[in-house]
Amino acid sequence: MAGIKGKLGVWSAAAAAVFAFSPVSAQAPELAMLDNLQRGAWELRVRPGNATQRICVRTGRELIQLRHRQPSCGRFVVQDESNEVTVQYTCRGNGYGRTTIRRESRDVVQIRSQGIHGGSPFSIEGEARRVGSC
Repeated sequence: MAGIKGKLGVWSAAAAAVFAFSPVSAQAPELAMLDNLQRGAWELRVRPGNATQRICVRTGRELIQLRHRQPSCGRFVVQDESNEVTVQYTCRGNGYGRTTIRRESRDVVQIRSQGIHGGSPFSIEGEARRVGSC
């Protein structure tokens, strides 16, 4: 009887390991909400004051790093929901930021971003809308 229990224990541990390391096919891709945004030229209208900035959106991820344009920044996804994402990023030698993007539709999002750029703090809050092609 002890031999059967021992074999069952080994089999259970092996099965658990296989299931633990098996990919889950139903899992959504990371930051999928950004993938569903319309591609093209977007205009960010910053509040208060209504200053505007044009951004060419190809993947949606361009909206994460509004002050840090270099591609080599490390990112950590804090929140990844169907209508809202929050990403924290660090750009070696140039600062860091934390951005939350809330989708209202495929062509309208609300953005909040703050951090340090070039040694100075920044804070951005506004609405971005698709306005045409890049």
